[in-house]
Amino acid sequence: MNKYKYIIIGGGMTSAAALEGIREIDQDNEILLISGESVPPYNRPPLSKGLWKGKAVDSIWRSLPEKYLDLKLDTRITRVDPLMKVVETESGEQLGYEKLLMATGGAARRLPFGGEKIIYYRNFGDYKKLRDLTDSKKKFGVIGSGFIGSEIAAALSFKGLEVQIFDIGAGIGWNIFPEHMVNFLNDYYQDKGVKVIPNVTVAGIEESSTGHRITLTNGDHYDVDAVVAGIGIKPQTELAEAAGLSITDGIEVDHLLRTSSPDIFAAGDAANFFNPLLEKRIRVEHADNANAMGKQAGRNMAGAGETYDYLPLFYSDLFDLGYEAVGELRSDALIVEDWHEQYHKGVLYYLKDQRVRGVLLWNVWDKVDNAREVIGLPGPLNPEDLRGKIKG
Repeated sequence: MNKYKYIIIGGGMTSAAALEGIREIDQDNEILLISGESVPPYNRPPLSKGLWKGKAVDSIWRSLPEKYLDLKLDTRITRVDPLMKVVETESGEQLGYEKLLMATGGAARRLPFGGEKIIYYRNFGDYKKLRDLTDSKKKFGVIGSGFIGSEIAAALSFKGLEVQIFDIGAGIGWNIFPEHMVNFLNDYYQDKGVKVIPNVTVAGIEESSTGHRITLTNGDHYDVDAVVAGIGIKPQTELAEAAGLSITDGIEVDHLLRTSSPDIFAAGDAANFFNPLLEKRIRVEHADNANAMGKQAGRNMAGAGETYDYLPLFYSDLFDLGYEAVGELRSDALIVEDWHEQYHKGVLYYLKDQRVRGVLLWNVWDKVDNAREVIGLPGPLNPEDLRGKIKG
C-alpha cells in the first residue's frame, strides 16, 4: 500500500489552494491529489463569466507544485477509514495518509425528470458541452435565476442566442435583493434579450422533434433547443458521514479546519465552520472561500495551527452590472439602501436585530474590507447610522 504525508480528496479550487498552503510550509513531503474530474484543478468562476467573453481556456488552469505531487484523475474514493488512516478507491486500491483533506465540494441539484439531456451547469465538462451546443442550437431554456442561472443566461445572450429563464421565485436574485431591485433586473434582462418567466414551477421536460419541451404546472409549455439548469448544489458529505465524521449542513470543522477526526481536515463548499464576525456557523459556496479556506487548511495540515476566521466575499456579473458582497444577504431582512445612482451604484445593508449581517456593494469596488468593518460594528444601529458609511 502506498502511503503519503498528505492526501487531498477533490480536484477543485479548494484543493489547488490547499496545495499552495502545504507547500508554503512543507516543500519536501509527498502529496496525493485525487479528483473525480478528468482534468487538473482550474478556476471555476470563468466557466460562467470570462470564458464567454473571450477569456482563453488556458488561463483557467491552476499552478501546481512541480515536485512530490501525484495526481489521480478520473478516480472516485469510496471509503475513508479514520482509524487506519486509509482511503480506498473505486477500483479497490488502498492509500495511506498522515493528514487528509476532504475538499469534496458540492453536487448540482437535479430535477426529478428530464434525463441526461439537461446540462446541470457545474464543471469544465459542462462548459464544454454547453459551448459545443451553442454552435448549432439557438434557443435555450435556463431553469433557475440564482448565481449560475443568471450568469449563464447573460453569457448565452451575449453570444446572440435566444434565452428564457424559468424561476420558482419572483425573478433575478429574488432571495437576496429587495423586490423593486428584482423587478428592475427582470426588466433589465428583458432589455438585453432574455425573457424572464418568474413565479413558475417546471412540471416536466421532455424531448421533442425540435429539442425539448418545458411544461409548467400551470399548463403552459415552451419549446427550446437545449436546457440548462442552475438550481443550487448539495454538499457532498457522503464519504465523511460514512467515516463517522460530524455532519451538520456540511462537514463540521473547528477553528483549525479539523473535522471530528483530528487528522482529517475539510474545506470549501462542503465544510461548515464558525465565523466570529457573524457569530454563527456557516457554509459558503463561493470562490473566495474555496481559495482562502483551502489555503488555510493546507497550512494547518502542515502544522501551522492558524485559526480560520475569514469572512469571504462573493460576487457576480449581470451583463454590464456587477457586485461584491459579504455576509448574509436575505431579501426578508431589514434592508437599508444607500444609492449613489439608483440601480447603478450603491450600497445595501442587511440588518437583523439592529446589527448589520450583510453588505451588498452594487457596482462599488474595493470596499469589501470596509463592509467587513461595518458587519463587525456593535448594535443597536439604525438606518441613519449607515447611510454614507461606505462611500462609492
